[in-house]
Amino acid sequence: MKIVIFAGGLGSRISEESYLKPKPMIEIGDKPIIWHIMKIYMAQGFNEFIICLGYKGYIIKEYFANYFLHNADVTIDMKSNEMEIHNAEAENFKVTLVETGLHTKTAGRLRKIKQYLGDGDFMLTYGDGVADINLEALISSHKKSGKSATLTTIQPSGKFGVIQTDRDENVSEFIEKPQSNGTWINGGFFVLSPNIFNYFPENCQNIMFEHDPLANLVKDNQLHAYKHHGFWKCMDILRDKVELEEMWNSGNAPWNIWEK
Repeated sequence: MKIVIFAGGLGSRISEESYLKPKPMIEIGDKPIIWHIMKIYMAQGFNEFIICLGYKGYIIKEYFANYFLHNADVTIDMKSNEMEIHNAEAENFKVTLVETGLHTKTAGRLRKIKQYLGDGDFMLTYGDGVADINLEALISSHKKSGKSATLTTIQPSGKFGVIQTDRDENVSEFIEKPQSNGTWINGGFFVLSPNIFNYFPENCQNIMFEHDPLANLVKDNQLHAYKHHGFWKCMDILRDKVELEEMWNSGNAPWNIWEK
């Protein structure tokens, strides 16, 4: 099953980093977040990726085209223009990189890569979120539902700690960033059937996938929700990047399922 990754947005809420590079190329540790996302899939047996490029898409192309230069030692003979790669290690990724437009919305981006999908179900996610998601369970839930689309829902952590006090106003409990109070949101990590494109308007260049197509699926009772109760985090702002890096550098990154 192929995986589509949205990687074309401007990343305006994390402009401290994204003015130099596309958001999916912002590093966690010494690897871009898109690498972490792809490793989550590869660890569970999926290695064919279609990446929807847009803003600064060339940087993503260059990273994968010169993967060894970024991740191995090299000896370059300037006179003969020959290069020897040492201690080369490469991931088992098969990557199709598609220019989908600078300002194209997500529905338009998805439509533009349709020709690379084939005839079967496929997965879709965003290029800025990681999770310890069980893909086998997600796919099984999608197939069992019989729906055209399945999205993963998550309960995000609150942005502030919660303090409980007793009658004398003494602190009885302090909970650092608890889960939200019963609210489930779109966490990405979709499974989609080919007939999903029947729900796209004819001209969807300026249409968000999360608006018209998903809304129409809901009207037809064709959108299933898979509830993920584990770890999930989106790198939306600089503080999120800092928190993800702290987890990674501590050796306790919950999404690092490939080393477990």
